[in-house]
Amino acid sequence: MIGRLALLFLLGGASALYSQALPTASRTGDVQIGAGYSIARPDYVQQTFPGFAAYADFDFRPHIGVEGEFHQVYSTNGDQSYERTYAIGGRYFRTYGALVPYVKAMVGRGDFNYPFGQTELGYNLFAAGVGADLKLGPWLRVRGEYEFQKWASFPNGGFTPQIVTIGAAYHFAGRPGYR
Repeated sequence: MIGRLALLFLLGGASALYSQALPTASRTGDVQIGAGYSIARPDYVQQTFPGFAAYADFDFRPHIGVEGEFHQVYSTNGDQSYERTYAIGGRYFRTYGALVPYVKAMVGRGDFNYPFGQTELGYNLFAAGVGADLKLGPWLRVRGEYEFQKWASFPNGGFTPQIVTIGAAYHFAGRPGYR
């Protein structure tokens, strides 16, 4: 009887003795949060609108992630016009050493304040962008990006602003192999 119990103990405990330690913590993806300076070229008026952007990326698979962004750009000629956008969408990226180029497609909402406060209206928008992040150490990323937007239902044939953004982000170090 004792021999059988010893044999069962040894056979049952063998898998526990052979296994490896379980990880104490793991991440499901890779995150960075950043801000930048933007210059927009709205096709409503023939001038550029300076402003700022804020963005956050969550890469849940190698090469695939999502991005949320906010842009606020405004007229500098005193007519009180501005455009403000909120968008979210998917992104595809590759990593080449310190360089991380990407493309993205987004949907969102845009608010346009017409000159001299005539009215502020909101429109749905679609956006496509291309850019690159440059790794400056494990926590800092510098970004350059071009984005084309198409605002649906905007009067007189639509609204298609183009935005260039230069920014920096704090990168929360994630799983190896992501970025």
